[in-house]
Amino acid sequence: MSALAATPVRPDVRRADGSGRLRYLALAGPTAAGKTAAALAIAQAQLVEIISVDSALVYRGMDIGTAKPSAAELASVPHHLINIRDPLNSYSAAEFCADARALIADITARGRLALLVGGTMLYLKALSQGLDDLPQANPALRAELEAQARAQGWAALHAELARLDPATAARLNPADSQRIQRALEVCRLAGQPMSALHARQTSAPPDWLLIALEPEQRAWLHERIAQRFEAMLTNGLIDEVQRLRARGDLHPDLPSMRCVGYRQVWAALDGQSPLTELRERGISATRQLAKRQLTWLRASPQRQVVACDAPDALAQVLRLARGFAQTNKQPCNSR
Repeated sequence: MSALAATPVRPDVRRADGSGRLRYLALAGPTAAGKTAAALAIAQAQLVEIISVDSALVYRGMDIGTAKPSAAELASVPHHLINIRDPLNSYSAAEFCADARALIADITARGRLALLVGGTMLYLKALSQGLDDLPQANPALRAELEAQARAQGWAALHAELARLDPATAARLNPADSQRIQRALEVCRLAGQPMSALHARQTSAPPDWLLIALEPEQRAWLHERIAQRFEAMLTNGLIDEVQRLRARGDLHPDLPSMRCVGYRQVWAALDGQSPLTELRERGISATRQLAKRQLTWLRASPQRQVVACDAPDALAQVLRLARGFAQTNKQPCNSR
């Protein structure tokens, strides 16, 4: 009997030390690495429930540009943290941590293993290491920063950040508006740079395994990214963004509309860039996102790497998942 057809394995959900630590399996990787297919394969072989770790999949009405799992895929195994927010509303790492912790506890109580799947690395880091002691978002200050950006451009705000918090500015792309805004917000609210605020672990570190899908050949991933974005355009991404614009209450500075793909289409519809350049702009932005995701993963030395472009990649993922489901040995350290 094949691995996919085997009777699902009931995971050992006991804690390694009886401390009540959260226990979960995480599957991460850059966009277009095949995370959804691998997660569904795990779900056929293990008793799991999937928790999305994707800051774009939380939004309703944003299906094509986020490569959201199909209705059939969502129905095939329990999924969580998908379609839980209107695009007008934000969803923070703190909210994700609170929701994920509650879900992991509930899933474990049902005798299943929580499978966290996605590419929003900030969420994974926050869950495993705890959140920095940062002030909460301030809508009035955010509106002020957005107005400043419209008048001066995000490059000017990045320059301001470089004066206030050189360490944070150095690791941010001058076009990364969302993170620049948050870093400036923290500087103004806390009176000190984000880089000076220390990470704080508020609960016991988790017992977890991180499976990282990483390509050995960059060209393989680039080809998949190009094919996927072209498919999004064919499947109606421009129409999807036009419907969102037609609501009248959304704007390009919202976190939802800053998502890769949506930002580029919105700019093209606004006349900021030619529609003829949309394909290349979307592919380029997606490649940049994938590069950032891989940089984060490669800074996690205890991850279990699977070459997602290898012929036996899926078999490797299934072996690692089965091993973790059946034993408490060798979890990732959260530090």
